[in-house]
Amino acid sequence: MTKTIAIIGGGPAGLMAAEVLPAAGHAVTVYDAMPTLARKFLLAGKSGLNITHSEDFSRFSARFGRSSPRLHAALEAFTPDDVRAWAAGLGTETFIGTSGRVFPTAMKASPLLRAWLRRLEAQGVQLKTRHRWTGWNGDGYRFETPEGPLTVRPDATLLALGGASWPRLGSDAAWVPWLQEHDIAVHDLQPANCGFDVAWSDVFVERFAGAPLKSVATTSDAGTFQGEFVVSKHGIEGSLVYAHSAALRDRLTRDGNAALIVDLMPGRSIERLVRDLARQDAKASFSNRLRKGAGLDGVKAALVRELQPDANRMAPDALARLIKALPIPLVRPRPIAEAISSAGGIAWDAIDERYMLAARPGLFAAGEMLDWEAPTGGYLLTACFATGRAAARGMISHLENR
Repeated sequence: MTKTIAIIGGGPAGLMAAEVLPAAGHAVTVYDAMPTLARKFLLAGKSGLNITHSEDFSRFSARFGRSSPRLHAALEAFTPDDVRAWAAGLGTETFIGTSGRVFPTAMKASPLLRAWLRRLEAQGVQLKTRHRWTGWNGDGYRFETPEGPLTVRPDATLLALGGASWPRLGSDAAWVPWLQEHDIAVHDLQPANCGFDVAWSDVFVERFAGAPLKSVATTSDAGTFQGEFVVSKHGIEGSLVYAHSAALRDRLTRDGNAALIVDLMPGRSIERLVRDLARQDAKASFSNRLRKGAGLDGVKAALVRELQPDANRMAPDALARLIKALPIPLVRPRPIAEAISSAGGIAWDAIDERYMLAARPGLFAAGEMLDWEAPTGGYLLTACFATGRAAARGMISHLENR
């Protein structure tokens, strides 16, 4: 028999669930608070939509930290190869970049989204924008709409409201207290894939805010990675910083302090640096000694002086060690509203293997609302797609068992 299903949240997880459910004969309506659907998805595609990653699946599925075991079944049912095939089915061919990341050939999200929405409408899915969920009204779900208050009582409901990053695009975490009122455990939402504040001097900010540090290696509890990042007026930003953000954020929470360790010259050994610095004229300026002996100038040289004011008096061996392992002390993560994604959310213990909330049968959750995080590189989107599909299959099973 046809059942009515409400999907609250029109992002990647919600739309992917909406695509699965009509095949089981159910009537699906997607409700979203914003004027248009999938706004964060569109924003992510402005600079090139990184839709998934091409690395070996065993390594891919381990990128989700403590949540990897819980996500494994969903990811295995919708692998990165499946993501590419799904996009191709919507007329969007993809390619693998030099980093292994997968992008649409058009490098945009909008053509893919338009084709996706057309297919959903052809399947009979109702898409309702400007419908903001405001909690429960007895056993119904209450919405604010342009036509006034609305309460719906579907046979099953999926929450796919996102986390708390980029709230102006719809993910504002307003749902947290409503779930907690119903004894659903929600772990604190925290910034993920974020920058960090650093106590730069005014002079350093004035001269170098916006400057990239290229060809460096960075180390934290997460490991060592090479690439580049940017000095901002607040601290540090960029993909190389985001790779360490979870480890640095957790250390700040645990210990009250943390530092990102930077190798400013990863292509030169410490032994060679010592020899090259020792050959410099002791009467030369510190800037010239760094430039001629270590190949450092511009923002890299300024960073050494900013973080170690006495570096000019260091012996060659001590200065070489500093250049190879310069600690940038961090004050705090940047606000969650600026983060690419968020950690925390609905506790895994609060949902069953079908992604249904134990405290409220018939209510399911998917996407960033759940307590998982992942690095950038296509992992975030793939997990949103995969959990949306997994929750849809769980809803079908629940309705059939009823």
